[in-house]
Amino acid sequence: MKTRSFAVIGLGTFGSTVATELARFGNPVLGIDTDERTVSRLADTLFETIIADGRDDAALKEAGVGNCDVVVITIGEDLEANILCTMNVKMLGVETVWVKAMNRTHHRILSKLGADRVILPEQEIGQHIGQMLHNPMVRDYVSLGNGYSVVDLVVPEFLDGTPVQGAEILEKYDLRALGVMRESQFFSCETGDLILKEGDKLLLLGKRLDLRNFGDDLRARQ
Repeated sequence: MKTRSFAVIGLGTFGSTVATELARFGNPVLGIDTDERTVSRLADTLFETIIADGRDDAALKEAGVGNCDVVVITIGEDLEANILCTMNVKMLGVETVWVKAMNRTHHRILSKLGADRVILPEQEIGQHIGQMLHNPMVRDYVSLGNGYSVVDLVVPEFLDGTPVQGAEILEKYDLRALGVMRESQFFSCETGDLILKEGDKLLLLGKRLDLRNFGDDLRARQ
């Protein structure tokens, strides 16, 4: 797989975490911030770090931001700097731009400026945690867009010994079983002859409302 180059502008807690994770996966990451101490702290972790202001289009150009495949703008406290930086990066012709927003209004502004993805970290993480706390059997979930999600949940006792094919509760909510993690092994549900066991980690695909109703049904049966 072709390695992509990244620039992360704004190296606060969120930005430095994103940059460090990208670097950990072997990606070349350019880190940019106005704070010298923050930049120095990540100098040995990232491919390159630069002290620069995202509002300065000339500084971003000189830093080579326009040559990056993806730019992540995580300036979180200065609304003006965040917006101007987004405009500058878009004018440099960067193919993919992700930007951290502070609120819904900010989200709309960034979307109109052409940001490819606008992130509301606190809201997104809060929703994620709320979903898992609501139903302890849900270990994790991923939103796929267009109303669909994949949920990873623990198979409860009452489904022990149930064949995936024709499982009444799955058909009731129009859910598709993708596979099961059983200890360290993965079993596909494509053939339909898999028998569920209590404690299996079951991957389900479906619409969010159906998955939520399915989860509530499971909780009611406990």
